[in-house]
Amino acid sequence: MPRARPFQIKLTAAERRSLEARARQYTLPYRDAIRAKIVLLAADGFGNDGIGRRLDTRREIVSKWRKRFF
Repeated sequence: MPRARPFQIKLTAAERRSLEARARQYTLPYRDAIRAKIVLLAADGFGNDGIGRRLDTRREIVSKWRKRFF
């Protein structure tokens, strides 16, 4: 049984634009681009396991950044 996500992310239009720009930047450190992608996918309703599979990262990392952004 999947666990419920207590930290539901809702982005404003400005936050979404900023995160999308960060996720696309090639000059940004890799960790910052991944964090932006994690938040964007969380806002789109994906679960931690799904985000981890898409970005090839651990669920614990996804959970940590979802919580920090929240």
